[in-house]
Amino acid sequence: MNSKKSFGALALPGYRYFLVTFMLTMMADNIEHVISYFVIFQKFHSSALAGFAVISHWLPFLLFSIPVGALNDRFDSRRLIQAGGTLFALVSAAWGYFFFTGTIQMYQAMILLVLHGCAGVLWMTSSQVLLYDIVGHEMLPSAVRLMATVRYLAVFVGPGIGSLLMLTLGANYGILVNTIFYLPLLVWLMRAPFGRYYRKASEAPKRAVRGLQDMLATITDVRKIPILTTMMLVAGAASFFVGNSYQAQMPEFAADLGQKDPGTAYSVLLAADAAGALIAGFLLEARGGIFALQPGSVIVLAICWGVSLLGFALMRTYISSIALLFAAGFFELSFSSMAQTLVQLNAPDAIRGRVLGLYNVAGSGLRLFSGITVGLVGSAITIHSSLAFATGCFLAFSIILGWRIYRRNAST
Repeated sequence: MNSKKSFGALALPGYRYFLVTFMLTMMADNIEHVISYFVIFQKFHSSALAGFAVISHWLPFLLFSIPVGALNDRFDSRRLIQAGGTLFALVSAAWGYFFFTGTIQMYQAMILLVLHGCAGVLWMTSSQVLLYDIVGHEMLPSAVRLMATVRYLAVFVGPGIGSLLMLTLGANYGILVNTIFYLPLLVWLMRAPFGRYYRKASEAPKRAVRGLQDMLATITDVRKIPILTTMMLVAGAASFFVGNSYQAQMPEFAADLGQKDPGTAYSVLLAADAAGALIAGFLLEARGGIFALQPGSVIVLAICWGVSLLGFALMRTYISSIALLFAAGFFELSFSSMAQTLVQLNAPDAIRGRVLGLYNVAGSGLRLFSGITVGLVGSAITIHSSLAFATGCFLAFSIILGWRIYRRNAST
């Protein structure tokens, strides 16, 4: 099968089912955020709880991505994904119970937020492991790009559907209806003919899951493969310095741009970022891949992302800000999907779960700290200055990394 064919991975029936259930789960995840965040804000009016919601979302990726990846190296990925999806649904049902009875307490909300974050890392990491088995080596680039595209699509439409559910059914019934969106994933995986367990692969190591020791051992293994090290560093730097923290600050950016309706300006800015990513996904797939699949391309695209965000941070005109955010969304999907593809293609099969777990620590878990580099620093020196400083640090890191790769390649 031609891997350059437009939307080539969609020719695989198993991948089509996987992609649809992945999108529905991601959409349900965002619907739950919209409804639960709205209700607990109305109940507690606590900015500290809102901050905890962000921490509880990313901290599990930082702490548990490698242990979950190690579990995938030992056990059936399908069942681990189902465990994550079931936990998602149970958390939504628990929100519904507390909303109906009016008995929600702050500590209960915090527990549910933590459980939701744990469900996310269990589902996401295991899905990435199963993906390789579904599509194979040749179709992996197309499959990863499509997954990244539908992920942005779900993030884009999920809040709208969540708002619609609250308007038509109310928060109580809306959060319960949301549990239905997880069911297709759980049902399909009951007999999905994919994964190491299904193939009865004999090469899976029986290395125990040992937390910090696993992380150190995985880092040692990854350091032996330069392309993996490079992708981890790029993803980690983007996550640590910038992440998606600027999106949480978008209302203030919109207000600073001097529009008569800051609410509309805020929505348009968010939409521009998401639209850029969606266009990138569809364009890259329609052309069967535009950029060469190599580390140099990832670094160049990451630098373009950083330059776009730096321009946005310094910009004071509304139209130019929209254009720069559109470019940022385009370049972010391009470099992040390519980085994940290279990690998947070059990860040793025996420790694929652990390697993808480490990649999620870098690409997702370290986003926890971007709230400091952009958010907290922004409260002291303005968000424009903090985002400019954070992107400047990322650009400096990426340029140095790119130069080292160029020198290394030139000397060989």
